Amino acid sequence: MSDSGTNAGTSAGTNAGASSGASAVTLSKDMIYGIVILGLVAVLAISVFTQGFGIMKPNVQTGGNEQTGMQSLPDDQLTSKLQDYVNANLLGDGYTAEVTKLEKYDDYIKLATLDITDGSTVVETGQAYITNDGTSIFFGGARLNETVAPPSGQDSGTDTGTDTAVQKVDKPKAQAFVMSYCPYGLQFLKAYVPVMELLGDKADLEVAFVDYSMHGKKEIDANSYIYCVQKEQKPKLAAYLRCFLESGDYAACVATAGVDSAKLDTCVAQLDAQYNITALYNDQSTWAGGQFPQYPVETDLNSQYGVQGSPTFVLNGQQVSVSRSADAVKEAICASFNNPPAECNTTLRTDQEAAGLGAVASGTTTGSASCG
Repeated sequence: MSDSGTNAGTSAGTNAGASSGASAVTLSKDMIYGIVILGLVAVLAISVFTQGFGIMKPNVQTGGNEQTGMQSLPDDQLTSKLQDYVNANLLGDGYTAEVTKLEKYDDYIKLATLDITDGSTVVETGQAYITNDGTSIFFGGARLNETVAPPSGQDSGTDTGTDTAVQKVDKPKAQAFVMSYCPYGLQFLKAYVPVMELLGDKADLEVAFVDYSMHGKKEIDANSYIYCVQKEQKPKLAAYLRCFLESGDYAACVATAGVDSAKLDTCVAQLDAQYNITALYNDQSTWAGGQFPQYPVETDLNSQYGVQGSPTFVLNGQQVSVSRSADAVKEAICASFNNPPAECNTTLRTDQEAAGLGAVASGTTTGSASCG
């Protein structure tokens, strides 16, 4: 369920926002690499070596209640692995990728910055995430100066949405399914929170969760914190999310957002007991494929809406795609009102949010992708 794209506005048959299609242009030599990068943004699961170089499937071992970590390769080996694959398989003649920076993203993932060069000229800079064991990569957005129409049959990387118009209702209900530490789930939430603040109770905007986790025990705990703040202290949710998106510290944000910690702790404990969250995490035999622990709090909704990755956006019961800017999300939701409120006339930030942790509206990324 990759929800990827440039600032293409809304889709799914709504009339809001800009057109989601890519505009055809004449390809020059300097733009050929753009097709490749756009394809990478949209197609996240890439098999590299015979061992498999798929999306986010690290060889994690467990010990007791915590993950003991995967086998970590030295940075120079990770750099070579990533460079060698991109150069051998993804770039056209005359173009070369070089990793210029490799830094820690979290306990399991490194963030690489790559320069794409044509001879001695840097024609593009992009990013990729690689697991510490070197078995998995996925790509962030590429900043392109032109929109390139892809070859026939290749995904352009824009949000194309669905073929059916979203049903209009008096009070729209939106659900953003995420993994709380997925870089692209975070990207979507950065666009989503300003819309929550703008529309208030005029629409029912919720955060929901993919029913498995890919980013360690901290993600499971953060999911439960967000779920309980939303369930029992929803007026605090936007402030809590803003803090979490910037800092990534789900525990410290309780005080920052003024959340009642005793009430929250009770809710989290009850949630854990109801869904056996910790027990399932501790029993790796229950993990999907032996790699991804379950987070079964909203499994029924995942099945109902066909959720397969983070983020997945559901509007009035229908999965749709939107560009990850606050204004695009607002336009999609406002187009699903029978009678849009005056707040819908407000223009929010039109730049697509940056992937990963960081303050709302603090950066931008042209491409979009997903975890899952």
